[in-house]
Amino acid sequence: MISALAFFILICVLVFVHEYGHFWAARKCGVHVLRFSIGFGKVLWRKTDKQGTEFAFSLIPLGGYVQMHAGEAEHHLPAEKSLKNKSVLQRAFIVLAGPMANFLFAIVAYWVIFSVGVPSVKVVVGSVLPNTIAAQAGVLPEFEIEQVDGRNMYDWEDASFALFGKV
Repeated sequence: MISALAFFILICVLVFVHEYGHFWAARKCGVHVLRFSIGFGKVLWRKTDKQGTEFAFSLIPLGGYVQMHAGEAEHHLPAEKSLKNKSVLQRAFIVLAGPMANFLFAIVAYWVIFSVGVPSVKVVVGSVLPNTIAAQAGVLPEFEIEQVDGRNMYDWEDASFALFGKV
């Protein structure tokens, strides 16, 4: 259950970041955004802002979209606010802004993860089998390996490399 909820939240965050990239670029280029939606299917929640953009959250959050003014007459919006009347460079910027937002989000996310720290397993012996080299050396269960060959050990990866000579 927790894994499904975590997956749901992760997908929603990734879709939001991606679609927000398109949304932000469209607004910067002067394109009127009709709808910013996370998910597909039945709309569960919606709100319209001062610029007339409808923000929606739908039942199936496996994607999303940013609906922009494409120049149709039924929207009664000025032609200069439509996507089709923007330059090729502006349209390319709007299209590429979604993937770039995901790329920048990944950089920030990894920076936060590595700033906070990556959990690791302490170098503690769980059990010692009889008639092994460890038993003959007098290693006891719950013994913490602090150094190997004069080098400090911080986790099992360090200890494995040091003990097996791959450093």
